[in-house]
Amino acid sequence: MLVITVVAASDGCARLPYTTTTIHQSQLVHVVLQQEVKPAGYTHPVQLTAGQVASMLRGFSLRSEQRVPLRWFADEQPPQTMLRDDEIARLAPFLVEAFQEAGPEARVHFSLSAPGMNRVDAKTVTSGWMAVRDPYLYITIEYYHTEMPIRSSDRYLPNNPQMPPLPGSFLLFFEPGRFWSIDRSGVRALEYREFLKSASAGRSTP
Repeated sequence: MLVITVVAASDGCARLPYTTTTIHQSQLVHVVLQQEVKPAGYTHPVQLTAGQVASMLRGFSLRSEQRVPLRWFADEQPPQTMLRDDEIARLAPFLVEAFQEAGPEARVHFSLSAPGMNRVDAKTVTSGWMAVRDPYLYITIEYYHTEMPIRSSDRYLPNNPQMPPLPGSFLLFFEPGRFWSIDRSGVRALEYREFLKSASAGRSTP
């Protein structure tokens, strides 16, 4: 039974996307390519400019997804800007490089870090992943301004003494809303090519 349990646990871990290529790693920005474990059929590589990526990122906002009854109160809170301008400026060039190197079964994972607000040995993290399957760009946020230990060995935080925080669930929004669409499988995604051709994209590009 022990052997079966170990094999099952190993199989479960193998089902998670895994990092294959590091595009950039620093104290503030970490961008990698992750291999999907199931066929994804992304239309990578994709040629984008840093200005185009920045323009798209500026359109996103988010709000934590809550369960009932907390959802009633969460719905009253306005969405928050997903990334600040300085974060977008640091991240966009590396996303450009990642999309150029990604293959059809790889997604682009990113992580932005800042000093922790409550502890000197912690950092505040916003992270997620992006992928393109024409005509859509998909984005998922896993952590948003979440405090985590700086070292992976420091797994204990005062407000969660047993484990690091689990990835969150967020509702994403995009402006102008007419480009925030639903694909054939019912997943929200950005019609990015149409957006980049619009005047809205030009106004949001510095």
